[in-house]
Parts: sequence; structure tokens; C-alpha cells
Amino acid sequence: MPDPHRQEVLAGAHTVVVKVGTNVLADPAGRLDRRRIESLAGQLHRVRQGGRQVALVSSGAIGAGVGKLGLGKRPTDLPQLQACASVGQTALMQLYQEALAPFGVPTAQILLTAGDFDNRARYLNVRNTVRTLFEYGALPVINENDTVSVAEIKFGDNDHLAAMVTNLLRAPLLVLLTNVDGLFAGDPRTNPAAERLVTVPHIDHAVTTLAGDSKSVLGTGGMRSKLRAARLATAAGEAVVMANGSEDGILDRVFAGEPVGTLFLPHGADVPSWKRWVGFTARPAGRVVVDAGARRAVVEQGKSLLPVGVTAVVGEFRKGDVIAVWDETGQEVARGLSNYGAADAEKARGRRGAGVGTTAYAELIHRDNLVVTAEGRSEGRAEDVLTG
Repeated sequence: MPDPHRQEVLAGAHTVVVKVGTNVLADPAGRLDRRRIESLAGQLHRVRQGGRQVALVSSGAIGAGVGKLGLGKRPTDLPQLQACASVGQTALMQLYQEALAPFGVPTAQILLTAGDFDNRARYLNVRNTVRTLFEYGALPVINENDTVSVAEIKFGDNDHLAAMVTNLLRAPLLVLLTNVDGLFAGDPRTNPAAERLVTVPHIDHAVTTLAGDSKSVLGTGGMRSKLRAARLATAAGEAVVMANGSEDGILDRVFAGEPVGTLFLPHGADVPSWKRWVGFTARPAGRVVVDAGARRAVVEQGKSLLPVGVTAVVGEFRKGDVIAVWDETGQEVARGLSNYGAADAEKARGRRGAGVGTTAYAELIHRDNLVVTAEGRSEGRAEDVLTG
């Protein structure tokens, strides 16, 4: 039977981001499974027929390259990973084109790196391109540009990318298709009686501790990655469904409102586009550490950050850069656009009054350009490192 929570989420899901993992698309040897891709294509078509705009974030390029090159397993050397991505990306897109062609759906390839999200102009250009593709009736197929990207292959994953695309498009729903049935109260591999969590109202520490240490053979993510992505999206006001993409017709069931997988409800107010970029997308160029009084003023009272509350300045940032605000326990509590370069911030820290050096601003970060990211606040926390 349909779940009321899910029906409510689906009713407002005019734009949807679907992320599919490597292990959903490929067999254990890394070869792309044409039948699964064709099944996914049919389900995506039916979602679009319901009047929804759909963007697909697809892993599988490196895994496909592993299979086509006959390597048998995912390499660990960076040049080899990039070579696999180069070979596999063309095969991946060809299969999507062939699978969607019977439905008359044009496919569009978009390859991104973290730098495309850090730069405000490029960020907006990506959003405008995707929106135009929607107008043309095309399906954007988005992937990390693993062929040229360095940090993304070593530390990033498409779960995080999918959450950032969700924020970019202000899509009310992100669907993470993985090779597990959802989030469980225990490890179902060692405890068959562990119950699947059908709905998670808030991703707090108790939830993050449920993430295991497992990681797939061909992919880069795991449950920690999925929860981090879900938290990033739900903190900005979006819902997330995590479901088993290996199950036939899983997207059809998700959009029928059936209680499959795990639904993560939004736990933050809808964040404006500008603040989404500042608080949840652009990587900080540096950071400042603040005392307890400044933390309280920023997090609890919604005030600007003044230099008098800053106890340390870290990194080489410029005026106008996004910087992080840490408290004295080493936790990030906010992000914002700095009115000071690092050198002037160092001169001004701990001081009251007007600006110093080349700036005349009294505020290091004005509240209009500041996003609270502390855990437990309505805005959520942008760069939570999951522990458990």
C-alpha cells in the first residue's frame, strides 16, 4: 500500500534527481549489464511521463572501463583509474542512448568536477544548461569528470555529486539507487533479523552510527557515503529515498509511493539558491575559529560574525571567498562570504570596531551572506564527517 509520507513527498516532486551506482549497472566483473540499463531507461521514461523533470547522476564509467579492458578488478593507481574512466564513459553513454531511443528521449552528457561547483559563474551555467535541457525534453546524464579529476577520484563519489546536483536544481526529491534495500537498524549480513528503517525523520548521530564500513568492489561509496549525501540534501529541504536499484521495477514502486527502501524526510527549511551555494556546495578557501560568544551569536541568535570573536585564521583566502567558521572544539558551525582577506582577518581578529587594512567592513561575515551549518540547526551541516 502507498505510504502517506511518500505520497506527500511525491506530490511536490516536480523535479527529481536519480543517482545509480556502479554495482547496479554492472556485473561483478565490471561489464555493463544492458538488461539493467534498459530496465532503468524504461522506468525513467515512466517517471518523466508523470510530468516530472528528471536528471540522472550515473556512476559506471570506471567500472565499465575495467570490464572493457579486461582488468577483472578496479585498479588503485590514479592514471589507471583515469584511463578506465576514459574508455568506460563512451560505452556508458552509448548504452543510455540506445536504451532511451525507443522512447524518443534525447540524452545529454554532462561531466563535472568540484571546481564547477566552487566557481559561482560555472555553477550557475551548469544549472542553466540543465534547465534548458529539460525544456528540450532531454535527459541529462551527469557524472564526475574522472578522466581529468584528481581529488574526486581519490576522495569524492557520485553520492555527494548527486546531493549537490539536487541542491543546484532545488529538486524536492533525490533517489539513491544502490545495491542494498535501504538503511537497517543493524548489519543484515551478520544479523538477518535486523529491521529496515522505512522512514528516517532526521539524520542525527544515532542514524550515522548505523553506517557500516563496507564499500563495493567496483564503486567508491558505501553506506557512509549515502548518509552523507542524504544529510546534505535533507538539510537544504529535500527528501531522499535510498532503494535497491538491482530490484526490477524499483523506480516504478518508489513513484507509486510504496514503502520500499528508506525515506529520509527533509529536516531543514527550504534554503534559497544563493545560500545553497555558500553553505552546501562551494568548498571553503579557508576558515576562522571563533570563541563561544561568537558561536552563540552566529548559531543561536542569527547575527553577523564580528572580528572580535575570532581566535584564529587559517588558510590563504581573499575577500569574497567562501570560508568556514569553526568553534573551539574543531566543529564547523557556519559558512559565509568573507569581507576580509586572510591577512586583514588576522590583523582584525579579537578587535572591536570598524574594519582594518583594505576593508571598511565591521563584519567579517555579514549575516546576509552566512549559512549556519552546525548540527542540530534547521539549516543542517554541510560537511559532516560521519562517525560510527
